[in-house]
Amino acid sequence: MSGDPIDDRVHRRLDDLAHFAADAAYTVSLGRDRYLEHSSAGRVLRNNGRQIVIQIATVVEKLPAEFKDARSHIDWIRIARMRNLIAHHYDGVDDRLVFSALEHRIPELARALGLTDS
Repeated sequence: MSGDPIDDRVHRRLDDLAHFAADAAYTVSLGRDRYLEHSSAGRVLRNNGRQIVIQIATVVEKLPAEFKDARSHIDWIRIARMRNLIAHHYDGVDDRLVFSALEHRIPELARALGLTDS
């Protein structure tokens, strides 16, 4: 027997966020220098980092308003703005800031949502 469909969707979306947070942690574990290096490998890592941010913002956008309202300490608007910057103004993206978001902001979000143990 399934639970409330809304609760099930929220649970699935939180699972997605946990996976994307793990992807961000893995990307960060490869190192800032490797992420920013001027090579094909660096470019692939930067594209990966940008995609993680976009995926997280897309999932966040689909969370119910009442879920987000109950967690008003999370800056939901900033998450959407970062996604819009990457998606629409890709040529103006500072990849050091994206790396910083992967390193700090995404783990903070995961902790705030109870998706990590720490």
